[in-house]
Amino acid sequence: MSFRFSLRHNRRYLTYALMSLLLMSLLPASLHAARGANSGKMEVLPSQKAAPAAVFLEAQGSEADLRRQLRLKTGVVELGAELPQTRFSVAPVGTFGFAPQQGLGLALVSQSPDMLLERAAPASNAYEIHKLADGSALVVGFVSADLKPQLTPQLRPKNIRLSLYSNQTDKASHIVGVPLSKLAVDQMPHRLDPKNPNSPVVLEMDLQSSSNRQSPHGAQ
Repeated sequence: MSFRFSLRHNRRYLTYALMSLLLMSLLPASLHAARGANSGKMEVLPSQKAAPAAVFLEAQGSEADLRRQLRLKTGVVELGAELPQTRFSVAPVGTFGFAPQQGLGLALVSQSPDMLLERAAPASNAYEIHKLADGSALVVGFVSADLKPQLTPQLRPKNIRLSLYSNQTDKASHIVGVPLSKLAVDQMPHRLDPKNPNSPVVLEMDLQSSSNRQSPHGAQ
């Protein structure tokens, strides 16, 4: 009789012990989740994040120097040697590559930004593309100085019409990075000198106001 009582007592003790161990193993995860919720930090897909603001550099200098300065400001590095070509969607965040003018134009016109990026510029007038840490894209180009007051505010009450040049010119001496997800175009880019295949390219576009809905550009 006492043996049966002892056996039942031991079974209950083992059951309680196992339940206690299970609850203790769950506590760190629960506490971690609670801390994450209280901190206000939540991982979301890039498509759910707001488009970044345009990045405008005041500095003057050579085209190569301005490009280096902008890369430092946006925190990107060159695509790795193992990725001479890659689609934007699979390019690592925090990197930059180059898109041929036609490739960028088609991506903008069709609102499908998964363009082909190349580690080395396929042509001197290719557009530089930055993939930021949040997965969004900046299109790099050159604009005139008078556009700065319209490009730099976080809140833009209306759309801005701008000409984005692939290279530095007399008319466009300031480098800028504009959020691809906020660009709207109705025409393909064209060369300033149609007879020169290496001529700087200009892309006429609208930079949408910050109050507009995000355009359907996928993960931008």
